[in-house]
Amino acid sequence: MSRIHTAGARLERATPLSRILQRPAENAESLESVALILGALAFVVGALIGTIVFWERDVPISGPGSIGEFIAITGGVVSVIAFVLGRVVLRSPSAALQRELGQGLAVDGAKLHWFDLGALAVAHGVIVLLTWIGLSALLERSFIGAVVFTLPAIILAGVGLAVSAYVVFLSAARLTPMLLSLVLAVFLVVGALASMLSASDPLWWQKNLSALGIGNDVSALAFNLTLIIAGAIVTIVARYCTAGLPTSTPLELRHRNAVRIMLVLIGIFLACVGIFPVDQFFAIHNTVATGMAVVYAVIVIGLPRFVPSMPRTFVFLGFVYVGVVVVLGVFFAIGYYNLTAVELVAGVLIFSWIILFLRNSGAMRATGEAAGDLPDATEDAPTAPRHAAEAPA
Repeated sequence: MSRIHTAGARLERATPLSRILQRPAENAESLESVALILGALAFVVGALIGTIVFWERDVPISGPGSIGEFIAITGGVVSVIAFVLGRVVLRSPSAALQRELGQGLAVDGAKLHWFDLGALAVAHGVIVLLTWIGLSALLERSFIGAVVFTLPAIILAGVGLAVSAYVVFLSAARLTPMLLSLVLAVFLVVGALASMLSASDPLWWQKNLSALGIGNDVSALAFNLTLIIAGAIVTIVARYCTAGLPTSTPLELRHRNAVRIMLVLIGIFLACVGIFPVDQFFAIHNTVATGMAVVYAVIVIGLPRFVPSMPRTFVFLGFVYVGVVVVLGVFFAIGYYNLTAVELVAGVLIFSWIILFLRNSGAMRATGEAAGDLPDATEDAPTAPRHAAEAPA
């Protein structure tokens, strides 16, 4: 009985802090503890900087020099650092942590490079930045005329940075292909809304969506940066979309590579839309924008041939999406819709289809693994230990 009691006491004992710091990727408990430690450090940093910035003055909730602006900017920077740390921690995960977290982004046939990690880190930072700006603007409208005193401002600054670091670190550590698609969707939405709300021309929508990227103001910068980073994320999603496709023959392998290349092209074209604003590079801008829609249509129409095992429901949905885009193009030609409406709806359809592609290919991979029929990935580098392939090159 005493031996059993001793074993039970050993199980209930908390993991020492020194062991957590030495082995942060030992298990889910260690990972959570590291996130809390990082959040605590971010709180201290935020409070110290906030003390210098807000000393002996009342602070507005939103706008220039406000608590909202401070948390948004510093929280964005801290989030980028927290994301990188989250991926670095997973470079050498223990077997126990792999079992607890699952496969994550360690998928055969797809891996992250240093520039992929950079794009995802910036995306998380921008999401945090715009989220705090939006929340502070909402609170400003809820507490009209209110200000934040010095001590509460310092505490709020620390709390804002702590929450940002904690959430982003765990997001990076627990990132999966499905969560990756969510990051893409959220980033596109918040980036587009930010550029729309800050547009210097309130009637931009009467021209086209690309009008948001014209000029040198904050709206144009937000719009173009959103497209560039989103394009980089689409290329990452493209690799995970196709990694789960079955390739038991050389022909299927070539078809999978063709689909992957076309999806990557969509990401490259999307980034080029932001790199080449329509007012400065009219021909290039329109070419890559049109090319993105053309490549998407080719994938959808050729999908039954490229991936015969793709669920018929998803294939049919793709044809419906293409049909809707064609109808919208006709409406624009006859003057029923303006170009902005066509671009918005077409963009939503294309990127929602890519996200659904990722989910369906993931389901196909899970089904194949359950049946013992794993997809071949012979065109990729030899399989490395889990998560090790994700480390920055």
